[in-house]
Amino acid sequence: MSSDTVNPGRRRFLTAATSAVGVAGVVGVAVPFVGSWNPSAKAEAAGAPVKFDIGKIEAGQMTVVEWRGKPVYVLRRTEAQIADLERLDGELKDPESEISDQPVYAAGRERAIRPEIMVFVGLCTHLGCAPKFRPEVGAADLGGDNWLGGFFCPCHGSKFDLAGRVYSGVPASTNLVVPPYSFEDELTLVIGVDEEVS
Repeated sequence: MSSDTVNPGRRRFLTAATSAVGVAGVVGVAVPFVGSWNPSAKAEAAGAPVKFDIGKIEAGQMTVVEWRGKPVYVLRRTEAQIADLERLDGELKDPESEISDQPVYAAGRERAIRPEIMVFVGLCTHLGCAPKFRPEVGAADLGGDNWLGGFFCPCHGSKFDLAGRVYSGVPASTNLVVPPYSFEDELTLVIGVDEEVS
């Protein structure tokens, strides 16, 4: 075959087409490879901290934030609710939160870094049901005058006060779990990052 019969336009087309297919192949291999460097959504959910604006919660209200696939209850307690915590000491299994392996700020009556903001995992320590927020004082079905607001687990009847402390005589044996948390600023709660103790 002589050089007089070679079509230069066809040669350029074949060279360009082959190059394009090669580049597409490299990109096709590189994208999943580079993407594998990033943590999966499951891995991020397993340990990534969650930020929440506590300015959205009014006094006496509670909201639920998801962290590590679990519900975390964030409650803004009123001054009256904080003052009432002491009145319940005789009704509770562990009023000073001394039994559990919790962060330092989960000990004591208030179980919080800031007294007005209570943060705990919304799973009953008996069998993991979600306790219902029952803030009304004096609820007849929860003890009448001895009920100053708190959480009631509908699965087996465990009761917790507004600090997540468990009442005596119920199936749950320990207080609700306080996750590691801190405050980035006055209004930003960070669940999953422990408060630095100096």
